[in-house]
Amino acid sequence: MTRTLSLAVLAFLASGCKGQWSRVGWPAPVTKEGRNLLGVWYGSLVTAGIVGGFVILLILWAVWRYRLRDPGDLPRQVRYNLPIEMLYTIIPVVIISILFYFTAIRENDTDQFHVKPGLRIDVVGFQWSWQFNYLDDGLSITGRPGDPPQLVVPVGVPIRFYEQSTDVIHAWWVIPFLFKRDVIPGRVNVFQVTVTHAGLFQGKCTEYCGVDHDRMLFSVLALPKDQYDARLAQLKALAQAGTDDRFTSYTGPTTPVEPHPGTDQRSHS
Repeated sequence: MTRTLSLAVLAFLASGCKGQWSRVGWPAPVTKEGRNLLGVWYGSLVTAGIVGGFVILLILWAVWRYRLRDPGDLPRQVRYNLPIEMLYTIIPVVIISILFYFTAIRENDTDQFHVKPGLRIDVVGFQWSWQFNYLDDGLSITGRPGDPPQLVVPVGVPIRFYEQSTDVIHAWWVIPFLFKRDVIPGRVNVFQVTVTHAGLFQGKCTEYCGVDHDRMLFSVLALPKDQYDARLAQLKALAQAGTDDRFTSYTGPTTPVEPHPGTDQRSHS
């Protein structure tokens, strides 16, 4: 029994590597915006823990204080207690109001862009892959089912993403961004992030979009600015050479416009 318990404790502790226990299960954020969202998660979790712990203590106290001492005893019956009723009405309203306030602030930070982007990318979702259009660099990267595309971005540069779909609703999610937004036909959704760490990050579609939904994968390669410039030049050379049809020249609008639902917005030029 002792050995089994020791192994269980060891497995529990080992599963918390890479600091995930300190973030209560969340991945390490690699964007400025992700750190802000993680703060909201911390606040909500701490609040839930305090409220839950207080309720459990009240339950245990009531169980002990008013336990049945004699089968013939009937506890004093109380039908109304106005102060207590007011208390358990006001306190939840206050807690919810505070959580709403901080959530609304973070939502405004996410949806209002106060910094001019250094890079603009059009993300196009289609059954069953993705296309990334570099709006200011004349490059398109198109994936296929089983051949996920890779988006290359610079570290420390504000990146504005425009999202579109050519068919059904998708959702573009880079896991350590700690943020995702739906990709909806007939609508251009916009968000902006600044990547703070270099690395290779996995992404996927998180809105069920049909039979091959699980194949809508992609990756994001974040590089220091000088390495990014060199890599982008290589990709543009591939597009101009025409030797790999995953890389083509983008000749679409420099600012995406609202598409018509069901039309194909992918660049084939």
